[in-house]
Amino acid sequence: MEKSSFDPENLPACPVEITLKLISNKWKVLILRDLQTGTKRFNQLKKSISGISQKVLTNQLREMEECGLVNRTVYAEVPPRVEYTLTELGESLRPVLDSMNSWGLNYKKRVEK
Repeated sequence: MEKSSFDPENLPACPVEITLKLISNKWKVLILRDLQTGTKRFNQLKKSISGISQKVLTNQLREMEECGLVNRTVYAEVPPRVEYTLTELGESLRPVLDSMNSWGLNYKKRVEK
């Protein structure tokens, strides 16, 4: 598995930079968005995030798990069932995503005028 570029032992001094390092791409933000409504299976996430490949989704989920934002639960079934849920830390990003949602709605209204 490829190692994440986020190193919790060497955090940047700037809090905004820390946040950006954790959710620095559109895929992570969209995964967080989808998990805000509850636990999802891999294929549910893949279907709801338009344009993401299986490899990229797998890598992003692994990085988010490594950073403590997402919890991965594997059930011993045949075939195996894997579910993803936001951790308490991941859930604490809700106000950030809510603000991004509000800003995006306002921007859209503004440019559509």
